[in-house]
Amino acid sequence: QVQLVESGGGLVQAGGSLRLSCTASGGSFSNYGMGWFRQGPRKEREFVAVIDWSGGVTYYGDSVKGRFTISRDNAKNTVYLQMNGLKPEDTAVYYCAADRARLRLGTRVSDHDHWGQGTQVTVSS
Repeated sequence: QVQLVESGGGLVQAGGSLRLSCTASGGSFSNYGMGWFRQGPRKEREFVAVIDWSGGVTYYGDSVKGRFTISRDNAKNTVYLQMNGLKPEDTAVYYCAADRARLRLGTRVSDHDHWGQGTQVTVSS
């Protein structure tokens, strides 16, 4: 059973940057594709970005394309989300998730088998 722990959230002004990290334990990290999702107040969980097992292929949601970058370090069992040009509408709890279909690049919540507890990102205007 893979356990995922996110970190790096916080309060930032609009236009600022944050880097989220998600560290995995209890499984073989390179067996999983990894995704980031977010859930704002009174909203459904939304796809943000996904990366395949090798780190060679990525895919982004339209609302973050060109501003956010997903990457991974399999030696450290960690996936990252670099967030630049943050906007107030990026305010949400951000979750990382693991997909056993490591080549799928799943964008749906149901594609992912394991979830972290989330980290809050708040962007002030």
